[in-house]
Amino acid sequence: MKLAIVIIQDTEVAEILNKLTVNGFSATKLASTGGFLKTGNTTLIVGTDDQRVGQLLELLTGATVFVLDVERFERI
Repeated sequence: MKLAIVIIQDTEVAEILNKLTVNGFSATKLASTGGFLKTGNTTLIVGTDDQRVGQLLELLTGATVFVLDVERFERI
């Protein structure tokens, strides 16, 4: 299992969330600020199976993405 932390510009949120949903990915959306001019950004947190990381990355062109290993996942 992998956890992707995706940082995108606010102007791209709707399009990216739509692409993710259509392709069967779920995301948690967090408002964030950063960068040189402190522009509005959105951070998405996406959990996915190892085999789907490539597909996820193809949908996220133009984003900054960190992919982390998840040692354990539980839905409580």
